[in-house]
Amino acid sequence: ILQKNKFESLLKVSFMTSRMKSLKYLDMSNNLLRHNGAGVQCRWAESLAELDLSSNQLADAVFECLPANVKKLSLQNNQISNVPRGVAELKSLEELNLASNRLADLPGCSGFPSLQFLNMEMNSILTPSADFFQSCPRVRELQAGHNPFKCSCELQAFIRLERQSGGKLFGWPAAYVCEYPEGLRGTELKDFHLSQLACNTTLLLVTALLLTLVLVAAVAFLCIYLDVPWYVRMTWQWTQTKRRARHEIPGDAGTVLQFHAFISYSERDSLWVKNELIPNLEKGEGCVQLCQHERDFIPGKSIVENIINCIEKSYKSIFVLSPNFVQSEWCHYELYFAHHKLFSENSNSLILILLEPIPPYLIPARYHKLKALMAKRTYLEWPKERSKRALFWANLRAAINI
Repeated sequence: ILQKNKFESLLKVSFMTSRMKSLKYLDMSNNLLRHNGAGVQCRWAESLAELDLSSNQLADAVFECLPANVKKLSLQNNQISNVPRGVAELKSLEELNLASNRLADLPGCSGFPSLQFLNMEMNSILTPSADFFQSCPRVRELQAGHNPFKCSCELQAFIRLERQSGGKLFGWPAAYVCEYPEGLRGTELKDFHLSQLACNTTLLLVTALLLTLVLVAAVAFLCIYLDVPWYVRMTWQWTQTKRRARHEIPGDAGTVLQFHAFISYSERDSLWVKNELIPNLEKGEGCVQLCQHERDFIPGKSIVENIINCIEKSYKSIFVLSPNFVQSEWCHYELYFAHHKLFSENSNSLILILLEPIPPYLIPARYHKLKALMAKRTYLEWPKERSKRALFWANLRAAINI
């Protein structure tokens, strides 16, 4: 018994015992032992059966310097983070104590075929391997409590292992408690359960795929269901207005151009239209006659019919584009009819003014005409700098081409 001394080299200790023919038990705990694995082979007494190396400064390399015939080995309270495979061949080892180290998982028994007792308490094990007892068939008792277990799907298999092992887990269930996640901290592993769907990846993927397909089908159906009736309704309104126009008296004022331009804008942008657009176009040289819904819609007619009539009576259609515009249903109606006129008459009657930038994700799918127009047609951008606004108004007048 040489505990609580200042031994530093495990290699030197092994050479010290090499000639002790009858040495069976050696206690080297609470020293300063280290082993750097320099490649020099350790030489222990062949008779040594029990070795206590607890409370030293040993790391993973200690497994390169262990007595071949040892039956009981204690490496408690060291700095071991991994048990290297294929390094130590301890065929006689029956009891191994690795408590209070830095191990993240249970070691396999490839180098310890005779192992019966294993102590892994107070390490850093989050999700211990569930195949431990399969790889270590002779183990009769495993002490793995007081570890910071992470209660997840991976741990479910280890919990099932306890039921199959028939009481081989020492300290169950009190010593086996969830540490992570925080919401389950303090929960005993025996009380932790997750559904099969949550832990079966294949089943989860199949379920998610089916739900995705159903969701995609539902979204596609809703898109078709919502858009097709809208376009049918708009086409019907257009044809109805055209039919009524054919029955009007020839030469009626409703059939000739009365305005230079029809303005389409969101009510939220009305201040800019009233304070900037209308005053700058309707006053001064080459004044422009604008059609504004607030003052030029005919009372008694439907809003849709008024929109169609104003577009028909206007030489151009000016659209004031902004994030507010794409959120307005009526602006969409006006754009639809103006676009219809553009193709039916093969004219160049649309003028686009970008009052504020419109991020592409803000434009709804049904506004594909607006997306197409913004991609193919040049639009005027309202400048924030006052010095550039004179050029803006000159360009707009030129676009109206009075």
